[in-house]
Amino acid sequence: MIVASLDRLNSRRFPAGRESRNLVGGPSPIQASSFCMGSVVLDPDGGQVPWHNQEQEEIYYVVEGTGEMCLGRERRTLNPGDIVYIPPGVFHQLTNLGKRPLTFIYCYGPAGDVAHWRQELTGTLPRAGREAPSLPQGARSQHV
Repeated sequence: MIVASLDRLNSRRFPAGRESRNLVGGPSPIQASSFCMGSVVLDPDGGQVPWHNQEQEEIYYVVEGTGEMCLGRERRTLNPGDIVYIPPGVFHQLTNLGKRPLTFIYCYGPAGDVAHWRQELTGTLPRAGREAPSLPQGARSQHV
């Protein structure tokens, strides 16, 4: 049996104002071949998962906080208990709208690294409206 504890897993800090921990996959002691899972905390007042896309299908489950979810041409406010499905290849972004941290769980499959982590850390994320489709009307701009 492999058991991991969230408070003992290493985290990564990203420039757009978030801290991410791999629960399944990546550096986690728990590995799966068909999916990866993680916990993310977005900083108050604009912490973000920036506009990006990936080959895997994914879900976000909001545990606490309020955020603006952009998915393709759609924009919607997410609250605790909301789950959003993200189809493969569709650009998406989540931004914390509140004064407290926003915590969410992601799960995507198949397993493997996603390019946007590396792109954000190296400053090479595609920019909305330039190298990537524009954000939905009225959406918060990219943090990075």
